Formats: sequence, C-alpha cells, structure tokens
Amino acid sequence: METTAREFNQNASRILAAAERGERITVIKNGRPVAILSPVGDENGERIAAYPTDPMGEDDEAPVFRSGSAVDWSAGRGDYLQGFSE
Repeated sequence: METTAREFNQNASRILAAAERGERITVIKNGRPVAILSPVGDENGERIAAYPTDPMGEDDEAPVFRSGSAVDWSAGRGDYLQGFSE
C-alpha cells in the first residue's frame, strides 16, 4: 500500500490500523518514498506482543543506588549527588 504524506497526516489512525493488521505502507512525499510503515516484529519477522510480559533482564551498565551502610549527611550533600542534575 502507498499513501502520500498529506493523506497520512489526515488519516493516520486508519493507516496505522492497516499496519497493525499486517500491511506494509510506503509514505510518499513530493513523488518519492520517505518512510515505510510495517508491523512490529522480532528479528525473525514474527509479531511480538504489544506489551512484553517477560522480564527485561539484567543491565550491567545500570547504576546501583545502595551502599550497604547509612549515608552521613551531616557534612552536606557533597559528592553523593555528583552526576545528578539539580
């Protein structure tokens, strides 16, 4: 299916519903393709659930916000908040 950028702008919900049903839509602007809308799928092309139910897994890069001991705030915030925007 092809649609113009103007038609997509005016009928986005209908066009997105078509993609959700499995159609692949090419959006044309000024006579040339600028985008392709397709159903969401995994690497093998299989459809995936709209809301994943499996755990996201561990993230080794995520910061850990526990020190194992109480923080002494008597000297002020100091370096404890370094890196956080205020």
